[in-house]
Order: sequence, then structure tokens, then C-alpha cells
Amino acid sequence: MNRTNHPLTRILLILLASVALLGAPVVSSADDHMPWGSAEKMDRQYEPRKVVYDVYTSNARELEMVLDRVSMLNNVYDADPFESHIVMVLHGAEVPLFTREKFEEHEELMRRARSLTQAGNIEFRMCEASARLRGIELADIHGFVNVVPMADAEIIELQHEGYLLMQ
Repeated sequence: MNRTNHPLTRILLILLASVALLGAPVVSSADDHMPWGSAEKMDRQYEPRKVVYDVYTSNARELEMVLDRVSMLNNVYDADPFESHIVMVLHGAEVPLFTREKFEEHEELMRRARSLTQAGNIEFRMCEASARLRGIELADIHGFVNVVPMADAEIIELQHEGYLLMQ
């Protein structure tokens, strides 16, 4: 009797094949698009932090998405004005949206932006250099926005003060 026909060899080969199949992903027709199952949620608690957002958007929709992120983070931090502070430094195409000239067109967006500042732990800071390059004067910028000389320098300074950078 040759070795491959030996009953013990056959049993060993069957066992090895079974073990190999156990390691292979089992894909049924119902799970063709989820061969690894579903994700599991991690239960995490987050401590409030000081955060600076480097805001450089292309349009109003992108700014809305940044406001969504900031609002969600603020909620995670329980809007704690003593432990958290979020600064959004503006220096992209969103800068003109914060002006008198664009108010009618973007009134809802600006009202939402201002409402985020009401509790005191969220703040907008606009780059004066970026505003001037766009022909925007200080008097044309909404009053809930603080103007700083330069966005990059402001972001660096805030990081030096312990703020964590978000982009």
C-alpha cells in the first residue's frame, strides 16, 4: 500500500484541509459585501480640549461641513466653556462669506456661525492679510469675528499655547 492511500494519511490530509478551510473567510450569498462582518463601536469618553481649526475652504458648502464638525466636537465636549475652547482661523475662500456684501446670499450660514459663538467657547478669527488681498475692510466683517494679522502666525501661536491643530 502506498503512503497516499494509507488510511491515516487520508485522515491527516482531510484534517489539514479542514483546518485550512477554517482560516478562510466564509462568504455566503447574503454576506457577499460584508465578508468580515460589521464594525463594532468603541465606547470612548473624550476630555474637553483647546482646539484650533485651520479653515481654508473653497465654498460655502465646505464651510458648512467645518461648522458641522466643530458643532459635533463641541457637543462631545458638552459645550464646556471652562474646559474647552475651539478657535476657527479663517483664511480661504470662506473669508468673503463673513462680510456685509455676502450677508443676504449666506444669511442662514452666518446666523449659524454666530450662534456657535454664543456660549463663549467657540470663536472665529479671520486673517487680516487674507481679507485685504480680497479687498475686504475691517468695517465690512461681521462683529462676531475677531481679526488677527496673519492666519499662519495665529495658528502657530495657538499651538504654542497648547491648542491642538485640526485641519
